[in-house]
Amino acid sequence: MTRIINHPVLGKLNDRNLLSFQFDGKPVEAYEDETIAASLLANGVRKLRVHEESGTPRGIYCNIGHCMECRVNVNGQANVRACLTVVEEGMVVESGNQLPNIVKRMVEQR
Repeated sequence: MTRIINHPVLGKLNDRNLLSFQFDGKPVEAYEDETIAASLLANGVRKLRVHEESGTPRGIYCNIGHCMECRVNVNGQANVRACLTVVEEGMVVESGNQLPNIVKRMVEQR
């Protein structure tokens, strides 16, 4: 995938340090000050989680923090919005998964 190399506001990409983090157990490269969503998109990742009930894939939708579709788990914390969270060296990001059957049944009973 590609990134914008020279941006009139954000500056030159090669002026930033390269970082590494994990997504679903695989190493991903990112640049400092880049969001999780931007770095995953640049690395070809489109699916960030699955819908809690139906299991259908979800990814980046609005990319401005309104829709909550990009929720991931970061360092064990659930429901972190990837589009608003800046990558940190060594962070562990995991995609959101479908709820277990027992939780799904509880949701359906409401």
